[in-house]
Amino acid sequence: MQGPQGYMDSAGTLALMLYALLWEAGNLVDLPGKRIGFYNFCLWNETARQLQCLEYKHLQMMGISLPGIVIARVCVYACLVFSIFYPIFVAHVKCTEETEGWKVTIIILIIKMIILSGGLVIFLFQTSQWIQPSDFTGGFLALLGSQALLLLQIITATMTVKGTDQN
Repeated sequence: MQGPQGYMDSAGTLALMLYALLWEAGNLVDLPGKRIGFYNFCLWNETARQLQCLEYKHLQMMGISLPGIVIARVCVYACLVFSIFYPIFVAHVKCTEETEGWKVTIIILIIKMIILSGGLVIFLFQTSQWIQPSDFTGGFLALLGSQALLLLQIITATMTVKGTDQN
């Protein structure tokens, strides 16, 4: 996290997560014939000739676990909350230059990576029957980009800790 790269990575992660979870409303698939996300599960109804959003009782009849969807939603949105407050913590650690603070930073980043990945995996496991890889739209790609930036932040913070341990 030395220099502006750490702040840019954090800002990029936060921007991508805000885009995916707020602007795209958590929709990982947003096509004319289907809209599937953390709050929506809509499929094309040929009879009505429009998207029909299904309720939880219908999702359960289709084999989708309501607790699974809720856990996935909580994990992904918790990562967004961590991402909002993370730059404040990094600024504090950077000002104090404590090695222990950088180690905590790495732990926070790993936790964010785990809960974001876990939430996505749980959600995709529940909905994979209705989603093809070509169906994913901007929200999903933004969450993948967030994961890539989180990995970059972990590597950068680890290098910072190694650098401060050697001094």
